[in-house]
Amino acid sequence: MTHLLVRDCGAGTSIQDAGRFGYQRYGVGPAGAMDRVALAIANMLVGNVPGTGAIEFTVMGGSFEVEGGPVRLALAGAAADLKIDGEPVPPLSSATASPGQIVTVGPARLGAFMMLAVSGGFDLKPDLGSQSFHLRAGLGGVGRAPVKAGQKLPVAGAPGGPELTVTVPPRVHAGAYRVVLGPQDDYFSEAGIATLTGETYAVSAQADRMGYRLSGPKIAHSKGFNIVSDGIAMGAIQVPGSGEPIVLLADRGTTGGYPKIATIISADLPRFVQQRPGSELRFTVITRDQAIAAARDQAAMLAAVAGGLKPAGGGLDAERLLSLNLVDGWIDAHGAAPMPHDTDL
Repeated sequence: MTHLLVRDCGAGTSIQDAGRFGYQRYGVGPAGAMDRVALAIANMLVGNVPGTGAIEFTVMGGSFEVEGGPVRLALAGAAADLKIDGEPVPPLSSATASPGQIVTVGPARLGAFMMLAVSGGFDLKPDLGSQSFHLRAGLGGVGRAPVKAGQKLPVAGAPGGPELTVTVPPRVHAGAYRVVLGPQDDYFSEAGIATLTGETYAVSAQADRMGYRLSGPKIAHSKGFNIVSDGIAMGAIQVPGSGEPIVLLADRGTTGGYPKIATIISADLPRFVQQRPGSELRFTVITRDQAIAAARDQAAMLAAVAGGLKPAGGGLDAERLLSLNLVDGWIDAHGAAPMPHDTDL
């Protein structure tokens, strides 16, 4: 059987798939990849369905030795280099590593999370329908543990078909992050809501898979800051008594007792999670119908990326690929809509 032997990796490296759903009512959070679009594109490039489990890196990369048989790989997400025996793999492309070769994922130059997908995914036992590692719940991953040096990660499938490259670059909405107000926006004064939408915030050093605390102007409550605990969606902006907003993410608790002023729409979350501490950002309110339209636009974008996959080395030369501005809008909240070429989204 083919394995990736983990030689080294950064803290916060884990197996993540599309998430663990249907159990939040029992107190089990979904976990899953922080950047779901990166997960989908990495999997497309190796011939997997979009939600297949992959290795998620947090800023720092890692290195792996291929054992047993060949494996098809692709990296997506934050700007980082994928190399096989020191030879760079072009951005937004898959490549095949043979037994004995060393696969290296470099540290992120921009952004925070990278996804490394392999042909067939990883042959790991799921917990409650998902391979996603959840630290606080002790579920998923490699024997209910994160990825660490010395482990052997079993690869579930052999390479099939040609290596692929993206010819239709992924695009995202740029500018202010779009939010839908609620579910407890009535717990905030008009001035508090105006603060959220009119001021600039920054990601603080208190940022992890559970959530990002934001630094900036305090948001005023109107009816106190305690509610009967209710369910929390990914992207919910919770405001405790300090007035500092916290954006709750993949490893969030299942319920919370602080009011949630708004929720970042799903289409903007992949770009949001790639922001590092110190990154500045703003919010703008949209309607529910506009949020649904944005989700459909994102799905159409992914369909276009999938439809534009071509055999590597044919249909798009390396110079042309590197000339594409593939990720600026993904990493920089104030950048243009396309994403920078040195990021493997």
